[in-house]
Amino acid sequence: MKHIFLNLKRFDIPKEYGGVNSIAPIWEWGSYIVSSIQERLKKYEKDSVEFAVYFPEAHLIPAVQALCENSPVKVGCQSVYRDDTAVDGGFGAFTANRTANGARAIGCTTTMIGHCEERKDKAGILAEAGVTDRKAVNRILNQEIKRAVSAGLSVLYCIGESSQEQERWKEVLKEQIDVGLEGVDKSRIVIAYEPIWAIGPGKIPPDKDYITMIGSYIKEITEGCDVVYGGGLKVDNARMLAGVPVMDGGLIALTRFQGEIGFYPEEYLEIIKTYMGY
Repeated sequence: MKHIFLNLKRFDIPKEYGGVNSIAPIWEWGSYIVSSIQERLKKYEKDSVEFAVYFPEAHLIPAVQALCENSPVKVGCQSVYRDDTAVDGGFGAFTANRTANGARAIGCTTTMIGHCEERKDKAGILAEAGVTDRKAVNRILNQEIKRAVSAGLSVLYCIGESSQEQERWKEVLKEQIDVGLEGVDKSRIVIAYEPIWAIGPGKIPPDKDYITMIGSYIKEITEGCDVVYGGGLKVDNARMLAGVPVMDGGLIALTRFQGEIGFYPEEYLEIIKTYMGY
């Protein structure tokens, strides 16, 4: 099965507040996106491709409410808290944190954990506390993943190496997988490989051979987990990525990188059409 994931980050913020949203009022943004894409995605066989969209928390309820009958779209949240509610246990004293059970109750069926931006934030907090153990972030992510799986969510687990780590990429990726997925049912996991060293303006993205090498290594050490390219699936690289046999899809974020930068549903659908070939 192929997997096309969409990380909407904070693309809901209007331009007058420094964001990139020009497609819908912020209170209609989540429902607008789901309504704009789901009917067009029905042409793809459900057994051949999975479409998951990761929304900022404020938009989860309207996004779920916009799902039509037999919608091909799965609504997901952007990570979960490392603790959770439990029957006859804690009832929800987790101010400022989104739990996996809370996301499931809203109607989410999936979550994205370990995105490079989440990793950077956690590493920064730990550094402020004087923690130098580089495995600490992966241990926290492991707790989040276990909570997500326990709540019935599937997980897109993001891993990747920075420019400072690129020479020892095997060691870095193996640690992220071994620690992050320790004790986890891997049948609920898809891995997204983020080449952090290549993300950003002016950076040179990895070529087909490099992506093939990485994808093969991840499949080997995870004993066959599906792997998608998390460095940005775009119209420009969709055909190339579709031709990498060891990769099982990609992660989309922005669809337009010049002019009116932002996410646009029609361009999202064009990326999928290019990747799928129809």
